[in-house]
Amino acid sequence: MTDDPDGVLVRRGVVIPARELHWRFSRSSGPGGQGVNTTDSRVELSFDVANSPSLPDDVRDRALRNLRLVDGVLTITAGDSRSQLRNRESARERLAQALREATKAPPPTRRPTKPTKGSQRRRLDQKTRRGSVKRLRGRGGWDTPE
Repeated sequence: MTDDPDGVLVRRGVVIPARELHWRFSRSSGPGGQGVNTTDSRVELSFDVANSPSLPDDVRDRALRNLRLVDGVLTITAGDSRSQLRNRESARERLAQALREATKAPPPTRRPTKPTKGSQRRRLDQKTRRGSVKRLRGRGGWDTPE
């Protein structure tokens, strides 16, 4: 898969090496019992998208355009689990997913098409028929007793 087991696979051919990931740990709120105040289980993963040499130029441009970044840095926070290891894995997966979504190629542009002559003729014929039905419903359509 990759030469760097701690790197993040964004897509085929695009891997962020571990040396470009910056980790910060802090005490997490939430579940943890007595250990919640003693263990640094909350994880902040930062990746400098703007200055990363591992991202190709087109991928970097799309990421910068589509992600909400602070000074070109993407920051992912994970603190759902009591385990720092699980929070690290979660942050790594969420970073890869965010980059995948932001860097996917735009959909192909729509080629405008014209309706066929037959479909135009059928549409106009149907409008004429419908109009005549409605016209018969109006005044003088039927002989009504007075």
